[in-house]
Amino acid sequence: MSERMAEHLPPGWPTQVPPRGSKNWSERAALWLLDHSPAEYRQYPVMRRHPVLLVWLAEHNVAAQLDATRRAYGRARAELADQVAPQQVTELLETLEQEGARLLALQREIGLVASALRGEPYVPRL
Repeated sequence: MSERMAEHLPPGWPTQVPPRGSKNWSERAALWLLDHSPAEYRQYPVMRRHPVLLVWLAEHNVAAQLDATRRAYGRARAELADQVAPQQVTELLETLEQEGARLLALQREIGLVASALRGEPYVPRL
């Protein structure tokens, strides 16, 4: 991607997705979205033909994953105290924190791609 094109990308734009307007950008965006969606979505042609539908579902899936991660984090100590050693729960909580951060970043990336697929212009802010 050229520097000129990169200047017009919003902060947090996924590096694997070319800028809107690039050759085959929506097809490449759909492939990236499929990489971050349940594997079963690949078997449905509608997902590749209509990236706006795919991004809508991806937004919901990531939101559900983030919610599940937060709930697991909140319940881990109480629900696992009798099953595993405290150090194992601590390791799990650290892992859930990392996963939560990854999902938040992914949620932002998917939101940016969704805005681009809907044709919303990116206006840089100071």
